[in-house]
This record gives sequence, C-alpha cells and structure tokens, in this order.
Amino acid sequence: MNKANLLPQDAELLNHFETVGTITAVEAATLYKVRCITSNISRLRKHGVTIDTAFKKDITGQRYARYSVAA
Repeated sequence: MNKANLLPQDAELLNHFETVGTITAVEAATLYKVRCITSNISRLRKHGVTIDTAFKKDITGQRYARYSVAA
C-alpha cells in the first residue's frame, strides 16, 4: 500500500495498525486527535485495506468497536 496517497491521519492509523495491531475510537482520539474514526476507516477500506471490526463491552456495559487490519 502506498501511504503517499493517504491523508495524514489515515496514514497514522495505518501505521498504528502495522505496529500495535488494534485501535478504538477513544484511543484514536487521544493519540491522533481523530474525531470520527469511522470516516478514516471508510477511506482506508476504499484504498483496499481490509479492516475488521470487533464489538466489545467495557466494564460498565457500554459497547465499543475495536478495529484491526485483517491478516
């Protein structure tokens, strides 16, 4: 994948996937100032990146999504 064709935030997220593995919306907001991770994920998917979404629940029962690049 050519990261030069990506927006800077999208490239940061792709690099995060390659180095860390997974990310949530809260982590993306904290680390990369991403306001709407679904937009970034959508753009990455349009560039051919296969991203899996796993829905989880935190200790309070609140649902959230954890994103990862498919192997």
